[in-house]
Amino acid sequence: MKYILRLLLLIVFGFIVFGYYHKNSGSEEGDKWIGIGILILALVLMPLFIYHRYKNKNLNDYMYKIGDEKKEDTENQ
Repeated sequence: MKYILRLLLLIVFGFIVFGYYHKNSGSEEGDKWIGIGILILALVLMPLFIYHRYKNKNLNDYMYKIGDEKKEDTENQ
């Protein structure tokens, strides 16, 4: 999974750089390539990255629970 994420990141950067190259050379297609790179980044790469980072984590450890607070013994204060 790590290698797939790195490959997708390189592809996204390639699309964006290719788009800026075409945009600066005067072609109208540069915006299309930049947009494709951003869409891949937002719709494919980011969900895969989030899944990869949190697949074996217990997310309940990171949640704040209102009723489960540990009460401290404050009788002696």
